[in-house]
Amino acid sequence: MKKYLATRFMHMLITIFLVITITFFMMYLLPGNPLGELVEKLPEDVQANYMAKHGLDKPVYTQYFIYLKKLVFHGDLGESFVNPGRSVVSILKAGVPVSSRIGFQGLIFGIPIGLLLGILAAYKRGKVMDYFTMFLSLLCVSIPSFVLATVLQYFFAVKMQLFPVTGWGSFIFTVLPSIAFGVRSIGVHARYMRTSWLDVMNQDYVLAAESIGFSRTQLTFKIILRNAMLPIVTIIVPELALIFTGTFVLETIFSIPGIGSYFISSVTGRDYPMIIGQTIFIAVMYIFAMFLVDLLYMAIDPRIRLTDSK
Repeated sequence: MKKYLATRFMHMLITIFLVITITFFMMYLLPGNPLGELVEKLPEDVQANYMAKHGLDKPVYTQYFIYLKKLVFHGDLGESFVNPGRSVVSILKAGVPVSSRIGFQGLIFGIPIGLLLGILAAYKRGKVMDYFTMFLSLLCVSIPSFVLATVLQYFFAVKMQLFPVTGWGSFIFTVLPSIAFGVRSIGVHARYMRTSWLDVMNQDYVLAAESIGFSRTQLTFKIILRNAMLPIVTIIVPELALIFTGTFVLETIFSIPGIGSYFISSVTGRDYPMIIGQTIFIAVMYIFAMFLVDLLYMAIDPRIRLTDSK
């Protein structure tokens, strides 16, 4: 167990190192001035000062080792080019909690509804409830988030005036964007849970448990639910990691000061430190999420053990 955890941790560090290295050189080897329009109209001596300030006057490999040293020993992701005077870390600290709040509330809204619909569809296979759930799940997955967001704004904010149209503040400002974010989860988890539940229901050990007198409640919660959740964990945990990245479209529609808007502005503005910093953040969250999946597998199903390879 300890050897497995140590090995996995080393693999995670290597993966993160590769992400940092590949992203850094992909960004800094692009042709053109990294600072772009920010300095192109300034005198040459001022441009040189800007380049020196950001260390862009040095060879790429030297910039890489300096960046790596600052990141490892100081947790410094550099300073944004598009937002002078603001570090990448400070931007992430300000935007990530906002984006994650919308994402987390959206999943809290969408996942339970999706799982419940999937279970009901499995028990009512081939009946009206099953067809309704499959149609609803397809609809939830197919509707673009920006279309749903504008519809919610029109009916619940403009017509009924139950919620504010845009802005950020108390919980009431988060309701509509959270629903718009979470509707897709309803469709995804309903379909996955239905398939997984039906698969488990047809297993021999379920039929054997039913034949020896297990009640419907015991079968549902002690056997079927536990085993049916294994495939669901595979998609839920990575979703929890990606909620921190924000959604540019929703944050733009609802004027939410999250991290999503920085994804587009950093790419269009060639803000290399922001691009690299956000990529590192997403990679770290996703890698640790996949590690958590392995641990949850063991917790859900005692038959699964993390053993050392021989």
